[in-house]
Amino acid sequence: MAATLTRLLRHLCQTDARTRFPAADMDRIAAAIGEGERRHRGEICFAVESTLPWWEVLRGIQARAKAEHAFGRLRVWDTAANNGVLVYLLLADHHIEIVADRGLSGLVSDAQWQGVCQLLEERLRNGDHADAVIAAISGVSDLLAQHYPPLAGTVDEDELPDRPVFL
Repeated sequence: MAATLTRLLRHLCQTDARTRFPAADMDRIAAAIGEGERRHRGEICFAVESTLPWWEVLRGIQARAKAEHAFGRLRVWDTAANNGVLVYLLLADHHIEIVADRGLSGLVSDAQWQGVCQLLEERLRNGDHADAVIAAISGVSDLLAQHYPPLAGTVDEDELPDRPVFL
């Protein structure tokens, strides 16, 4: 019960994500997603959520469930090659989740996704949130480029918006 109350207080006191990700930083992140997607045929989405509603905290809803819900709501699954990737950050819990579509199953290991999460976590501790996310986007792009390189002589359709999302 004490852990739940501590978590609830974190969620009630967390500032809005827009203070950590002002418009100029969101523009930089969008540019990094676009640049990364020119190196592969995958699609990347970044979403940040400041807090969960108090009732979800009390019900024990975790970041993974919220990330999976966002994956569907943002239609990251809706790509021709099933190779969309959501990088999700829940600020109040200091938790990062990566949700990858089924086209990446068996190609990218859990340890590789965890490596990207650890990179993002380490950089977030340094305080520059935009640079941390950009580094993670680059890490995801490296993994996508290994398995979904651009096809010679074709232009890959941008199937998902590059603009990061506040949830």
